[in-house]
Amino acid sequence: MNDRNDAAGLVIGAFSRRMRLKLADHSIVEARIKGKKLRPVCGDRVSVDRIPDETDWLITKIHPRDNELTRPDSRGRKEVLAANLDCIVVMAATEPKPDWFVVDRYLVAAENMSTPAIVVFNKTDLLTGENVLPTAIRDYSTAKYTVIKTSAQTGRNLDQLNKLIAGKTSIVVGQSGVGKSSVINQLIDDGHQLTATLSRKHGEGRHTTVVSIMLELQVGGYVVDSPGVRDYAPAIVSADEVIRGYREINDTGDECRFGNCKHLREPDCAVKQALEYGTISARRYESYKRLMSSIRDRNRNIH
Repeated sequence: MNDRNDAAGLVIGAFSRRMRLKLADHSIVEARIKGKKLRPVCGDRVSVDRIPDETDWLITKIHPRDNELTRPDSRGRKEVLAANLDCIVVMAATEPKPDWFVVDRYLVAAENMSTPAIVVFNKTDLLTGENVLPTAIRDYSTAKYTVIKTSAQTGRNLDQLNKLIAGKTSIVVGQSGVGKSSVINQLIDDGHQLTATLSRKHGEGRHTTVVSIMLELQVGGYVVDSPGVRDYAPAIVSADEVIRGYREINDTGDECRFGNCKHLREPDCAVKQALEYGTISARRYESYKRLMSSIRDRNRNIH
């Protein structure tokens, strides 16, 4: 490998303006970013040059992304958190009480990214006495999502999850306290964690400046972990994104009388008919209306 060769690299760790890369020869290197306009994130494929007489490399280009996982920043603009994801694992649990609207928002983001999603219901070891499996879980199965009931405590069905994400770049998202970290710890290869701190001379240890890291899975592939991703609210900005995001509503909407039907108050709406027949979940439809309302309110405030 030449000292200056426009090599290819994969961003596996983001520490403010410093990055950790995996090069084509599988070596792990640290890198800086050329200029102020480039904003690489975990999962990015980048071009890099070796910096003469230094161990660092220089990121010179971000290759086109297959998809982007985003959230609104403090000014309401989209902030990219991870890129080129193959799977989004959306997690809820017996405790804390599930917020299904949050789960739905994650799934809306996945649909708009054209990225497969898996719904994981964790802490099933606590399903005793008054705790029963929520009916919302059935709603996701009816909408043709893969649903896995797991327990990080007992290891239940983690082998099934492993098989589904093997060789892929995935991310685990969900409410605080649902056991994301516990599940991730079960899935990763402890011998290949990519979380070592940056060298002391740069003064950027992982505990203060980590944006995101990619951890190697025991079955091959990676899982992205990030303080900014664990509990984020996905950026959903338009009514069309909401419609696309509820796959059963989007599919049924093809049968509506009007092509631009929003499935709210329009006549001859196939979605409203399916709701009456029970083929679309009433809870999911209420979630759809709630997100539609938040989009209208947001756009009204902007204008």
